[in-house]
Amino acid sequence: MQECSPLGAKLRALRRRAAMTQAQLAARLGISASYLNLIEQDKRPVSAPILIKLGEILPLDLKSLSAENDTRVAADLLEAFSDPLFEGAEMVATEVRELAVRAPSAARAVLTLYQSYRAARESADTLLLRLNEGDELAGHEPSRLPSEEVSDLVQHHLNHFPDLEAGATEMWRSGALAGDLYEAMVRWLADSHGVSVHIGTVGAMGEVLRWYDPESRRLLLSESLRRGSRNFQLAYQIGLLTQRAIVDGIARDARLTSDESRSLCRAVLGNYFAGALLMPYDRFLDAARTERYDIEVLGNRFRTSFEQVCHRLTTLRRSGAEGVPFHMVRIDVAGNISKRFSASGLRFPRFSGACPRWNVFAAFLTPGMFRTQIAQMPDGTTYFWVARTLSRGTGGYHAPHTVFAMGLGCEIRYARELVYADGVDLGNREAVVPVGMTCRLCERTDCEQRAFPAVQHPMKIDENVRGASFYAPVERPLDV
Repeated sequence: MQECSPLGAKLRALRRRAAMTQAQLAARLGISASYLNLIEQDKRPVSAPILIKLGEILPLDLKSLSAENDTRVAADLLEAFSDPLFEGAEMVATEVRELAVRAPSAARAVLTLYQSYRAARESADTLLLRLNEGDELAGHEPSRLPSEEVSDLVQHHLNHFPDLEAGATEMWRSGALAGDLYEAMVRWLADSHGVSVHIGTVGAMGEVLRWYDPESRRLLLSESLRRGSRNFQLAYQIGLLTQRAIVDGIARDARLTSDESRSLCRAVLGNYFAGALLMPYDRFLDAARTERYDIEVLGNRFRTSFEQVCHRLTTLRRSGAEGVPFHMVRIDVAGNISKRFSASGLRFPRFSGACPRWNVFAAFLTPGMFRTQIAQMPDGTTYFWVARTLSRGTGGYHAPHTVFAMGLGCEIRYARELVYADGVDLGNREAVVPVGMTCRLCERTDCEQRAFPAVQHPMKIDENVRGASFYAPVERPLDV
C-alpha cells in the first residue's frame, strides 16, 4: 500500500475549489470546524471514515494523495528547474518538493508552463532552421506532444486498467476463444460483429500492417505479420469493438487536451486490451512467477513478442495479486525515449537526455543478447536492470528495418525473483554502476561521461587543469 503524503494543503485547495467554508465542510463531515482546521494544517491525521466521507463530498482522487504521485511531480519539477533558463535562481530541492506536496495544482501548472516553453523554443528553432534553408513554413507545433500526455495518463493509472482486464477475462470465460486462438478470434469477429478477416500481400498493403474499414467491416492483415502478431492485431480490433465505452471514458480524461491525444490514448488502450486478452492476468502472472520472469519463455508460451511481454509485466498491479513492480523504457539508437513507465519508483527524464551509463544504451553493442546491470541512483536507491535489443521490419529485402533497445528493471530487493539475476553477486559493491537521471540533476562530478555541468556545481573551467571531464572539479596533485 502506498504511503500517503500530507493531505492538509490538498484538502484545503479542494474545499476552496468547491466554494465551501471550513464550517460548512466540517458540518457535513460531522466534525468540528476547529478539528478540520487542524487537519488542513497537518496537525491531525485523516481517519478512514473521514476520508470516505470526503470522497463523497469533494472530487477526491485517491491516486493524487499518494507519496508516489508527489515524488513524481517533484522529480519533474527538479528536472525542469535544472534548465539553464533558471541559472542563478538557486532552487533548493527541499523547496521544490515542498511545492509539489503543499501546492500540487501550482506545481502542475509550473510544469505545464515549462512544457509549453520547451515546445515554443523547439518550434522557434525549427522555424529558424527552415528559414535558413529557404523552406516554406507550414503550421506550428502543439504546446504538448500527444505522446507525453498519454504517457502521463498511463503513469497516473499505474499502467493498470481493471475494466479492460475484466473485459478480457470475460472473453475467455464465455468460451469464445476455445481451440486455436487465431481461428477462434476470426470466427468471433464474424459471428458477433460481421467482420471478415483477410490476409493481404506485401505488394498490395505496402508498409500497412492492419487496415480496418468500418463501413465494409473488412479487416486486412499483412502477410508480413507472424502468427503471434496477427493474433495481437485481431485482439486489438476486438478490444476497440467491445470496449469502446470504457476506452472512450478513459480518453475523456482532462489530461488529454487534443483530439490527437485522445486518439492516441484509444490506440494505447486497444493495445493494452490486446495484451490482456493474449496474456490473461491470472495465467500470465502464475507463469511469470513459475518461470521467474523469463521473458523469452513467456513469449513462446503465449505466442507474443519480447516487447509485448515486457509491457504486460508492467501491468500486473491488481491489488492482492501484484507482480514484481517493474520500470520499462524503450529507446532508439539516437537515445530518444519512445516508451516509458515506472512502477518501481525510478524516474525517467522528460525534458533532457538520459544517463548514458544505463545498460539499455549498451544493449546496442551486443544485439540480441541480454545485458544485466546493478545501477545505483544518487539517492542510494539500487535497481536491477535487464536490457536487450529488438528488431522491427515488415519483411522483404527492401523493407525498412528498425532497432530499439528495451530495458526492464526493478528495485534490487526483487532481483532474486528474476532468472536474470542467477549468478549475479547482488551484494558486490564493486559491481554497482553509479547512474543518474540526467547530467544536470546528477550530483556525481567524477563521471567521465558527463555532458553538462550539474545544477549543484556551477561550471568552472581552468585551461591548465583537466579532470574526468570539463565539468569535474579537481584537487591539486599531492606531489606538485
